[in-house]
Amino acid sequence: MFAFRGEGVAFESGLERDFLIRMDFRRDVMSAVAQPIQLNFVARNGRSYTYTPDFLVRFHSHTRQSPMLVEVKPEENWRKSWRDSLPKWKAALRYAKQQEWSFHIYDESRIRGQSLRNIQYLERFKRADYEEVDLDAIIRTVSFMGITTVQYLVALHFNGAEALGKSHIFHLIAIRRLDCDISALLGDSLEVMVPQ
Repeated sequence: MFAFRGEGVAFESGLERDFLIRMDFRRDVMSAVAQPIQLNFVARNGRSYTYTPDFLVRFHSHTRQSPMLVEVKPEENWRKSWRDSLPKWKAALRYAKQQEWSFHIYDESRIRGQSLRNIQYLERFKRADYEEVDLDAIIRTVSFMGITTVQYLVALHFNGAEALGKSHIFHLIAIRRLDCDISALLGDSLEVMVPQ
């Protein structure tokens, strides 16, 4: 069970867990529901089967993104059996279109990578306990500037005490009070901004 925004969401593999970690970090995602529907389809052999997609991801209304029905599958598995899986994926695509949703297949290439590594790295900073006055000063600077770099904030607020400064900034990103391109390297040149 994965704690997704205070709700437990079931997962059946490490890849599904990593998908949930990625979705949980995204500010535009409102919820994720495991195994949301069952779809009947006819396989290539002519027999009827039931298919259950892995997740339904819903987005906040202000994003104007339609809900996303998702199948999480290791690349090796879907490449090996894509012909057999095609009828069930077509059924999911048809159903998603009827609901005005989208249907996507996520494998390691879309889930694991720099973004996931960054999110996992930031996890260690989540529970840090810093003075609110220091955190507010960083946020005020970023708010005033619009976008600035980690290096600038460390120099301005921490007199170059790099480890201390970065830990404060990474804490603010981890708790989502600052935002950044999570696919970028978490270094001095990382640009941060106040979330919209």
